[in-house]
Amino acid sequence: MSSADTALAVADAAATVRRPGRLWLTGLAAALLWAAVGGLTLSWPNQEVGFKEWGYTREFGLAAVAWAVLLAVVALSCAVTHGKLGQAKAVARAGTSFTPGSWLRIAAQRLQRAGPWLVLLAVLVGIWEVVTAKLALLPSPFFAPPQSLIEIYVGDWKRLLDSLVNSLWLLANGYVLGAISGFVTGVAIGWSRGLGYWVHPVLRFLGPVPSTALLPMAFFFFPSSWAAAVFLIALATWFPVTVLTWSGVASVNRAFYDVARTLGANGRFLIFRVAVPAALPHVFVGLFMGLGASFSVLVAAEMMGVKSGLGFYLSWAQGWASYANMYGALIVMALTFSGLITLLFAVRDRVLAWQKGVVKW
Repeated sequence: MSSADTALAVADAAATVRRPGRLWLTGLAAALLWAAVGGLTLSWPNQEVGFKEWGYTREFGLAAVAWAVLLAVVALSCAVTHGKLGQAKAVARAGTSFTPGSWLRIAAQRLQRAGPWLVLLAVLVGIWEVVTAKLALLPSPFFAPPQSLIEIYVGDWKRLLDSLVNSLWLLANGYVLGAISGFVTGVAIGWSRGLGYWVHPVLRFLGPVPSTALLPMAFFFFPSSWAAAVFLIALATWFPVTVLTWSGVASVNRAFYDVARTLGANGRFLIFRVAVPAALPHVFVGLFMGLGASFSVLVAAEMMGVKSGLGFYLSWAQGWASYANMYGALIVMALTFSGLITLLFAVRDRVLAWQKGVVKW
């Protein structure tokens, strides 16, 4: 975009600065509720149960109050005109640099989308705090209050981090191996009918069997539990990637091949420049399905045989009745797995950007 176009876009957005803004009422409601959670936590003494006294209660209350103040500031700042937000977007589209105020306005807009969830979370956390730490209505130690998570993350972060790294390494080895082998197998049987004749019965026979059902056999045949876990994760990934890649290659319009052959394309060109690009939407569906299946196998393998990772951490915490540690590990696991799926979505959007007008996103 030329400098003249850039200036025109910014000037056009700046022309809307005088439009009146609106107060973020949902943000104010969330701020009030989080302030109530913080005040309740700080002012209401905890109910002691047996020998357990919940630590970090004051820190949790102060954190809730600080979060409420931040939400209130954002809610009040949303009264700033919408034109400035439009100007920030125009600057982004024009390719010029953002000012700090522009970044803050974009961040505030994204935070507004989560407004109803912020309100709901404040209510749920407040109820959680009352029925556990304040009234002890739920049996201890099976149900821990929110501040117990702070204690876990502060006191046991090294073990949690080590478990997370080990889980990611195990998942990466199994998932990458299964995705590559599934992609190669799917392309091969989708292109060659003869190969498909021999591989298709194997897919029909072994594919529907849950990988976790093969845990005892895998731990027996492989030299280590880690190698067995890699194989099972790869197997759980291999089946959906193979089937979806095969379906994608087999469903390519034959007219594409005819046009490419007319222009002198050889077999390698037809596979890698026609069949594979056309099948990529199906491939990514298989990758998503394989990633979800690999999570289940990862946790099951770590709980049953692998002596490291988040699954092993969950089993260890359950054995010692450290249920607060279990909750902390489950939150880390949920955030990690959700982040990996988001990352795969980002890769999909980047790789298939050229098909955005054809494929429904």
